[in-house]
Amino acid sequence: MARTKYRYNPGTLSYEREEVSWKAKFLLISTYIVASFMAGGVLLLLFFYFFDSPKEKQLIRELDQMKFQYAVLDQRMAEVNKVVENIANRDDNIYRVIFEAEPIPKNVRKAGFGGSDRYNGLKGFNNSDLVINTTKKLDQLSKQIYIQSKSLDKVYEMARKKEKMLASIPAIMPVAGKDLTRVASGYGMRIHPIFKVRRMHTGMDFTAAKGSDIYSTGDGVVEVVKSELGGYGKHIIINHGYGYQSLYAHMVRFNVRPGQKIKRGDLIGFIGSTGTSTAPHLHYEVIKNGEKINPANFYSNDLTPEEYQLMLEISSAANQSFD
Repeated sequence: MARTKYRYNPGTLSYEREEVSWKAKFLLISTYIVASFMAGGVLLLLFFYFFDSPKEKQLIRELDQMKFQYAVLDQRMAEVNKVVENIANRDDNIYRVIFEAEPIPKNVRKAGFGGSDRYNGLKGFNNSDLVINTTKKLDQLSKQIYIQSKSLDKVYEMARKKEKMLASIPAIMPVAGKDLTRVASGYGMRIHPIFKVRRMHTGMDFTAAKGSDIYSTGDGVVEVVKSELGGYGKHIIINHGYGYQSLYAHMVRFNVRPGQKIKRGDLIGFIGSTGTSTAPHLHYEVIKNGEKINPANFYSNDLTPEEYQLMLEISSAANQSFD
């Protein structure tokens, strides 16, 4: 029950009951209401400051889960990066070495992405650094995988060409049989059979009966079919591509024509003694990029290590050449 208030009236010398106006009552009630709301707001702020709301708790759990997923993603990217680096290492130091190709420069494999505004859309959040760092790693890894993929495509193409090149390079002996005593003279300084002076012998001589078969030592195209009174006499030059040529001299008869495509082991002619020659034999040369090199290095396909060693011993003797 509300207390009744009285006020002393000096005019009547008595106490009179104090009447409260509606305005005063409204003001008083409004003051209480505002004070209550303010107190409630303060209490609510204190509550949310010290305690999380259900929504905030849910968001915090989602944020923690996101951080965990980013950590797992970062670890997986590190593992994938190791695999990519291993493949890149084999690519540069094995595959490209085999196919005589230059390794991919590290600054190409590790190159970043241009533009400072690339990740602007990820800035301004509480975890922007985490998101940006992870995105950068993913972009870098994606680029490395792309570069490696292109490199392997090139290695595959080189492998296809290498197969063709291996079939083209002179790699067998040009005469039939494995009787290595037929190697009469090898590459190097030898005594000329006619002038009896030491001269550079730029090929290998194989003795055999007149009319014996001569075989192409690699795939290629017949470039020269020529007859001379002296020098090489009747001879053939085959262009194998990749800078390689082979020459077959002193033939008695040809079995090919200029421009003809041939395979390794095809019969191309017959041994004779035409040109500057003192006995039936084949003078055989291997030419790389215009330079005559030792044919003894190109018999890998049909000689065992023991036979190859014997052939080297016979051909390296400082005996007389046949041409």
